[in-house]
Amino acid sequence: MSSGETAVLVASVACALAVVGLLVAVVSLRREVARISTLADELKRQTVPLVADAHRVVDQAATEMERVGAVLDTTESVHATVDSASKLAYRAFANPVVKVLAVRAGAASGMRRLAGGAPDDRLPAAQQDRSR
Repeated sequence: MSSGETAVLVASVACALAVVGLLVAVVSLRREVARISTLADELKRQTVPLVADAHRVVDQAATEMERVGAVLDTTESVHATVDSASKLAYRAFANPVVKVLAVRAGAASGMRRLAGGAPDDRLPAAQQDRSR
């Protein structure tokens, strides 16, 4: 055998080994693709119902949020009404109550003076001297 024939033989054997290696790789890849395809189908079968449930839950949550928003709006309205009513009541009753308390204090002081009692202990000493 000549050196050219030996080179061709070695190249042919190398090509044959490369083809066999590539066939093994293709068969292995094909098996893996089939396995991944099966996994993808199973994953799709399991996730589609979960996504539908998630959409349903999100819709329910959105509905509940609208209800909570309406309740908050009503609460704010009630708070504003109560605040207005308390301010109105304060304005309406503050002045008369102060006047009644002043009259009561004056009457009590006058009664003590008429009875000849001691000067009012609640007044500072300077005011007690002026009131005599």
